[in-house]
This record gives sequence, structure tokens and C-alpha cells, in this order.
Amino acid sequence: MNNVVMKLLLLVFFAFFSLNLTTAFAQSELSEKDELVVLWTSDDTYLAETVVFMYTHEAKASEWFDEVTLIIWGPSAKLTAENVVIQELLEDMHRDGVQIEACVVCANEYGVNEDLDELGFIELKPMGRHLTDYIKSDVHLITF
Repeated sequence: MNNVVMKLLLLVFFAFFSLNLTTAFAQSELSEKDELVVLWTSDDTYLAETVVFMYTHEAKASEWFDEVTLIIWGPSAKLTAENVVIQELLEDMHRDGVQIEACVVCANEYGVNEDLDELGFIELKPMGRHLTDYIKSDVHLITF
């Protein structure tokens, strides 16, 4: 094989490889959602105020993610219904664009469904299927 043919084959190979690599990167960037979902289950007020809410709120305010959702699940539903400071912090996050969702089944179990609904900024819904969808998708999910 002469030198010119060898160089031409190498050029075609590198062009093909580069095109496939560029396409793979473009597809991976397109498939990743710029969305954060925070699953909050704890009834620890200090943890809520200094970790969960601080990070969740800042993630939206600083545009670290385009979409930020906080899910109230289990004991955090009761804490939310009973604690005015927690309610105010959640409302501030909601005003700044954080989607607030709560498990209606959990709220019913803790007897706080109406309390959470009356706040007006929490979307109550059965979360089992929704959480499963989040887990199976390419959103970023963290749990506290």
C-alpha cells in the first residue's frame, strides 16, 4: 500500500471517529435533563433549614438547575403542617420557582392533608408512581 493511500485511509478513519464522538457527546448532552429533584423525608427541623432548604433554594436561585422540585414525603409532611417557619421557607422557595410537591398518601397517614392543601403552594398527589418516574429518568435526585 502506498503512502498516499495509507494517509487517505487514516484521514477517513479519524474523520469518521471524530464525527461519531461529536455525535455521542451531543446526544448525551441532549438526553440529560437539567432538573433536580430533592426528596425530603426527615422531620428534623435543623436539617431542613440548614441543609435541605438551603441547597434546594440556592440550586434554583443560582440557576444551577433549570428546574428544581422538592418532594415532601413521610415525616416531613407532618413537620410542614405544624411548623410556621418551615411553611414560610417553603413558600419563599416556591415564589422563587421551586416546585413543591407532597405525597397525598403520606399527608393522609399523618392527618395533615387539609393543612398542607390550605397553604396553597404545595401540589398534593400520589407520589409512588411519580417518584418511580423520577428515578427511572435522567433527572438528578437526592434524598434527605
